[in-house]
Amino acid sequence: MVKRMKRRARSDVLPWAAGLALLGAGWLALRRPDIPYATLERRYASGASRFLGLPDRLRIHYRDEGNPDGRAIVLVHGFFASLHTWGPWVQRLGDRFRIVTLDLPGHGLTRAPPDFEMSPGRFAEIVDAVATHLELGAYVLVGSSMGGGVAWTLAMKRPERLRGLVLVGSVGAPTPRGLGAVRPLFRLLTSRWLRPIFRDLDTRGMIARGLRSAYAEPALVTPALIDRYFRLSRAPGHRDIILNGGGPPLPPPAEAFKAIRVPTLVMHGEADALVPASGGHWIAEAIAGAKLIVYPGVGHVPMEQIPERSANDLAAFIDALAEPGGPAKPPPTPRRRGVKAPKTSRGRTAATRKTAR
Repeated sequence: MVKRMKRRARSDVLPWAAGLALLGAGWLALRRPDIPYATLERRYASGASRFLGLPDRLRIHYRDEGNPDGRAIVLVHGFFASLHTWGPWVQRLGDRFRIVTLDLPGHGLTRAPPDFEMSPGRFAEIVDAVATHLELGAYVLVGSSMGGGVAWTLAMKRPERLRGLVLVGSVGAPTPRGLGAVRPLFRLLTSRWLRPIFRDLDTRGMIARGLRSAYAEPALVTPALIDRYFRLSRAPGHRDIILNGGGPPLPPPAEAFKAIRVPTLVMHGEADALVPASGGHWIAEAIAGAKLIVYPGVGHVPMEQIPERSANDLAAFIDALAEPGGPAKPPPTPRRRGVKAPKTSRGRTAATRKTAR
């Protein structure tokens, strides 16, 4: 009897042991190590790349390009992205404007300790520290997706630093839907049990699916693009920072947006699968005088999907801003072919509610 029980116990344990062994072997096969910063910098830094040391062991990668005598624009990328996302705008607007791009901690070539706590407020401090270091004065701040949250946070906290605010596919609206193919990633970020396992796994497939969902145009998601996102995500400390961030923060109440008095442009792709276009409408309604441009058939990154058109819209917005201490210029005609502007309860468009400042 005892021998029979022992044989049965062994037969029950063996499948579990085999399963655990297979899982362990699979984890080892998919495990990917860090990529040293020196290796990443050789590949993804440019002649314009500069590095700024800040407190708390931060080494911020930034680029200061374009016309040094033009109006200053600071561009802030979104979650999991880097300053490279702004390349098409830098190329098209650099002859007229001074353009500063940077990598947030946990992203790109910026170095930060693994215990850095990412938040819109902390990121906003870093963005303004770079602007102060470069002596930009009042500048136009542009934020994409998560970077939009950084931008409107700074507009709420230090509006005197900004000449204008531009939100591209920005987070902030109370819209629980969206996230598309990257929803599994955010589930991992909020799972205390899965995060340690996920940290070292090969995420190339998940990154590729997320990019295809974001770009809404498969031809733009090239092997080189996927490789850049994947390789930069393997920078030392990046995964710890991202995973400890726990996913996107809760949006502030509408009253916080209503308090923004910085001239604002909201740009949103109608086919945005990550942050629904309804979020752009909501933000434009919440910020007094905001202008809204919705691009039909465009996804989460209009600066890459339709760079010429979106760059022209940004330039027109900046040209209409008041000079410091001077009267506002009349805004450009908001309605144009292919651009939608939502109607308010009074029958006016969000774009035509822009007041002189």
